[in-house]
Amino acid sequence: MPDPLAQQALDVRSALAQALGAADVALTEARQRHIAAVERRDRVAAAAERQRVQLALARDNRLRDIAHRHHDDLAALSGAAAAAGQTEAPGAAGDPWETWQPTPGMPGDTAPELRIGRLLLPYDGEVPALVPLLDRGHVVVRGDERLGDEVVAGLLLRALGSAVPGTVRLTGYDPENLGGGLAGFAPLAGAGVLTFVGPGGLQALLDDLVEHVRRINETVLAGEHTSLRELAAATGRRPEPWRVAVLLNPGGLSKPERQQLERLLRTGAACGVHLVIRGLGVRAVPGIEVIDAAPGDAARSSGAGDLPIQLDAGPSAGVLTLTSRRIADEVAAGPAPVALASLLPADEWRENSALGLTAPLGDSPQGTEVRVTLADYPPHALIAGPSGTGKTNLIYAWMGALASRYSPNELAFYLLDFKEGVSFARFAPGRRDPSWLPHVRLVGVNVNTDREFGLALMRFLGGELRRRADAAKRHEVTNLAELRAEDPDGHWPRIVAVVDEFQVLLAGRDAVAGEAVDLLEDLARRGRSQGIHLVLASQDVSGIEALWGRPALVAQFSLRIALPRARRVLAETNLAAESLPRYHAVVNADSGAYPANKVVRIPAAGDRDSWNDLQHRLWRRRPQEIPAPRLFDGDAIPRLEDSPDFRRIQGGEPLASPVVLLGETIDVASRSARTELRRAPGRNLAVLGTRIDEACAVLGTAARSLAAQYAPGAARFSVACLDTDASGAVDTLKSDLNPADTGYYDASNVDWLLEDTAAAAEEAPGEKPHFLFLYAVDAVPSLGGSVLRILRQGPERRIHVLGWWRGAALLRDTLGGQASRTDPIGAWVALDVHGSELSPYFPGTGAPPWYPRPWRALHFDRSKHRGAEVIIPYGAS
Repeated sequence: MPDPLAQQALDVRSALAQALGAADVALTEARQRHIAAVERRDRVAAAAERQRVQLALARDNRLRDIAHRHHDDLAALSGAAAAAGQTEAPGAAGDPWETWQPTPGMPGDTAPELRIGRLLLPYDGEVPALVPLLDRGHVVVRGDERLGDEVVAGLLLRALGSAVPGTVRLTGYDPENLGGGLAGFAPLAGAGVLTFVGPGGLQALLDDLVEHVRRINETVLAGEHTSLRELAAATGRRPEPWRVAVLLNPGGLSKPERQQLERLLRTGAACGVHLVIRGLGVRAVPGIEVIDAAPGDAARSSGAGDLPIQLDAGPSAGVLTLTSRRIADEVAAGPAPVALASLLPADEWRENSALGLTAPLGDSPQGTEVRVTLADYPPHALIAGPSGTGKTNLIYAWMGALASRYSPNELAFYLLDFKEGVSFARFAPGRRDPSWLPHVRLVGVNVNTDREFGLALMRFLGGELRRRADAAKRHEVTNLAELRAEDPDGHWPRIVAVVDEFQVLLAGRDAVAGEAVDLLEDLARRGRSQGIHLVLASQDVSGIEALWGRPALVAQFSLRIALPRARRVLAETNLAAESLPRYHAVVNADSGAYPANKVVRIPAAGDRDSWNDLQHRLWRRRPQEIPAPRLFDGDAIPRLEDSPDFRRIQGGEPLASPVVLLGETIDVASRSARTELRRAPGRNLAVLGTRIDEACAVLGTAARSLAAQYAPGAARFSVACLDTDASGAVDTLKSDLNPADTGYYDASNVDWLLEDTAAAAEEAPGEKPHFLFLYAVDAVPSLGGSVLRILRQGPERRIHVLGWWRGAALLRDTLGGQASRTDPIGAWVALDVHGSELSPYFPGTGAPPWYPRPWRALHFDRSKHRGAEVIIPYGAS
């Protein structure tokens, strides 16, 4: 029987062998799994390493891309910032000082930002650091005082150089340095661009600026716009200048000063009021740019955040002073005017003048049209302005605006210029330009020595006033509008009489001034209702006794126009004209009272090309019945051939008795002075004076005019030359007188002519008249007896003496001495003979008011004159 133990051992051994085999199998499998795991681990580790390398490479590539993109973006942004800086701060607002020049923009342009330095960026180009000021806000400078002063000077100069000269006005308050901080800008003070406020004046300055803001809001913006910047963008022009107050170290402010300052910081920028402050703490709020001035890269500005700024050095003293002087000169010269075309209507000659004359004179600072009226009120105008301020240009502009709106049947001009010049001559036909302004009826130029012509114009207008008043009575009306309605077929244009330098007419205390001021007062008082308007212009109306001594006369001139620096034409307390720029005027229709002021910019109307275009256009449209205007030129010597009276004589106009023409009267009508040689006592003519040329001109005119009235053989002419200096004039006369009817004599044979004629003067009248032209009668005293017999008895026998005596006393000798009667001389022409010497030949006990002047004469004919008249002898053909 098997041993149980052995069997158990065998079983154990078998079990152990099986277990060992199983263990070996498990170990082998485990080793195989271990190897597979290691291999898998190695593969994962290798894959992880490869992934790490790939990720690192991708990361590095991405970082490089990001860096490149950041660099490109930064470059693009910096470039855009640099370009924006050029756009926002062009020219003078941003150029470096080395090449800096003023570059003023147009009046309606947006104000640029202003450069203070450059932003420090990792960028190859330069990015300017800009701050806003004009139309945007205020600037406060802190930090280093020296650098701060340079920042302020640079800001102000860039603001001035970027704007139209005069449109930026500075006010400096520098109590510590007494204005020294702005010394470089001192040349601007003379032109009113810079004003200094002394210590203690801060409160008044702030009050004035606050009041200015209030006025802008109420009268300029008037609820239609929120700011001057918006108004300028809408209208294309800026109505008010920028006002920049520079406060340097103002010190501690009182409570009222602080309140006014805060008001300005809140509301000033919209109204063009800006503050530049250094040395005063101000709370940073929107609209205030704070600049921390520091050297190197430590400077900052609130608009640039924390970006470092390197500040520019300030402008050099030379650039500052030169620019300030240039701006001051341009402000003094004034802005360029707009064109005359801005006053002209789209359709010409469409207006009716029955109720008055209304036309624009220019535009206001707000860009609106300023219209001026002459009617029942205001009826007349006073214009004043010193020489060079544009008085003539203003008159041209006003005339152009009126003439383009009203036809010649609605408006008539009478123009008189007492200064030495021909400013009105362009309105009359000339040698180079035959056109004229159809509305003009009279042009008087160079009449500064011919005050009688101004008096003649007043007399003419007085006669026209009476004519219109008589017509109004016939139609039972009271004014021009009613007369035109009742008499539509009548010719009743409104009359505008322009008298430049009118004070010449009223100067002195003589008879001319006395009569002129009486006529002027009557015209001013009654002319308004009959459509007669006076426009009186002067360089300065102060001190004109004849005008200002009559307040009732001055009151009629309720329309006042004051050019820059005009005196006394406005009310005494109205100083608006003191600060006017060139080409501007104050128009006031309430006798100069300040509330009625209107500032107007006058167009450039003096340009001949622009004016000629208008004049030629209107001239071509003129009614054919409108005659050319009468041109009186005090410097021109008239010609007998141009005399309408002489042309009528040459045309064979029948005359009751012979007429002697002597010269041109100083009158509105182109009329010749004349004397009739009737068969009546005293119908002789005496020419008195020592001026040979003028005496010969008068006698030559008389001979030519008489000869033109007679057919050959119908009259006898005898010419005696008793002064060899007159022989040239006598020789010239020979070509105009019929040789068969004319005899010529000299001192050697004139005695028998006079004796024969004296004998004929005592007989019955001859068949034809006999005219004796005696040159220098007094040269042969022995002939006096014969001459006297002819003078006394000849006219009734159709024998007339036309003689030249070289002095009034010499004529008296011919007449028989000091106690003799002067009746034989019924008409005389005095040359260089004073009025006191003419009293024996003048009616009454007085003497005519006559002061001799070149190529003028005094004519008196006792048969028709109450007083003597001034004439101009006709010159050579």
